[in-house]
Amino acid sequence: MSRIMNKVRSGLETVGLKPHKRDDHPKTDESIKHKRSKVLALVLAGGEGGRLDVLTEQRAKPALPFGGSLRLIDFAMSNCRHSRLSDVWLIEQYELHELNEHLANGRPWDMDRTYGGLQVLPPFEIHDKDKKKDGGKDKDKGKDGGKDENKDKKSKDDKEGNGSDHGGFAEGNADAIYRHRRLLRKFEPDLLLVLSADHIYKLDFRDVIDFHEDHNADVTMVTTKLPEGDTATRFGVVEVSEDGRVANFEYKPKQPKSDLVTAEVFVYDFPKLMETLDDLADDGELKDYGEGLLPELVKQGNTWEFRLNSYWRDVGIPESYWKASMDLIFKRQELNLDDPEWAILTRSTQRLPAFISETARFDNCLISPGCTIAGTVIRSVIGPGCVIEAGAVVCDSILFDEVHVEADATIERSIIDEKVIIGKGSFIGGRTGVGEKKELTMIGKKIKIAHHTTVPPGEKISPEKPKD
Repeated sequence: MSRIMNKVRSGLETVGLKPHKRDDHPKTDESIKHKRSKVLALVLAGGEGGRLDVLTEQRAKPALPFGGSLRLIDFAMSNCRHSRLSDVWLIEQYELHELNEHLANGRPWDMDRTYGGLQVLPPFEIHDKDKKKDGGKDKDKGKDGGKDENKDKKSKDDKEGNGSDHGGFAEGNADAIYRHRRLLRKFEPDLLLVLSADHIYKLDFRDVIDFHEDHNADVTMVTTKLPEGDTATRFGVVEVSEDGRVANFEYKPKQPKSDLVTAEVFVYDFPKLMETLDDLADDGELKDYGEGLLPELVKQGNTWEFRLNSYWRDVGIPESYWKASMDLIFKRQELNLDDPEWAILTRSTQRLPAFISETARFDNCLISPGCTIAGTVIRSVIGPGCVIEAGAVVCDSILFDEVHVEADATIERSIIDEKVIIGKGSFIGGRTGVGEKKELTMIGKKIKIAHHTTVPPGEKISPEKPKD
């Protein structure tokens, strides 16, 4: 038996899975109990990401490129893989196709398995006999009368908390969880690990799960200090007692009482979560869990914090996304994505190394494979397959895949989406005057900027409309 176990351990190490740090210690009865808990990870990847403006007009926020070759969803998925979570479900809703193509049934994270692994949960609708009967009657009614009656019925159902009984589109993250309650109850997890898909961080979720069980908590929030340059009004703000119990929670307060914020990672006792959501749904409409669910659980007194002291940043707005990208260059010790023991895994096209011409000049930048660089790149992140011609300058900017910057063009403090062409001699972005807000310039997918065009700082150009 020991020989078989040694072979299994050797096989795990071969594919890059580290033994959990607690594996080397004798297993107590308590640790065995923890191992037997049935844990389901639920990644919330359905948000529209409207605050990212033109960058998410035609893609889901979790599919947004980061660091040249990665996508935002890769962080949640890689953390789950390294934490050895065998069941990961992902709720999606907005712009599914590009996200699904990247997910590749979980293959990049070794989750394309027969049992367990990744399961994607798109919006759905179940059979409704009453709806079918109403639809049949509507055929015999006047056009306007039928519509008004259905609209009134839908509004009444939503107010009574019944609108989610038959699936449909969620109005927030708590609503998204509740709409999938039948599947979740069928799976019957002991613990539900709920993650967002637009944060940059590395975390072993097993440590959070162990902490949660040690405290027999209803919910454990992962918290972190507010990142430099950010504002607490965008987050759930937490106050804790000396023993780590959450004493107060405010969701996106106008006047925050603390600089301690939620990292959008939660471990719930599943029966308690469902019981609370049922009660909240009976009282009214469910939206984000910061609006009703978490305040209710905090009020009941069994909510705890797990402090994350390493790098974390929410990239749901352009300025934070840009800062996190610059951190890849200037905070390499804090944000090390090259760690082979905790690699951020992804699905990417295989390309040759970048070609660097003798005319190229560089200063603190990241250049992805497949690029051809003949111009100057300063403090920038350049995505795969980009072309920067001689005389062109890219400074303090982020270029997505296959951007072409023609000769003598300049890009400054901008985010340029994929397959954009910047015409010869054009000037994109730049810095605003002293005392003015330094807004980022953003250009959407497949836009062609004509020769010698000036795009001012803060300008947002929507992507080319897809062909029917």
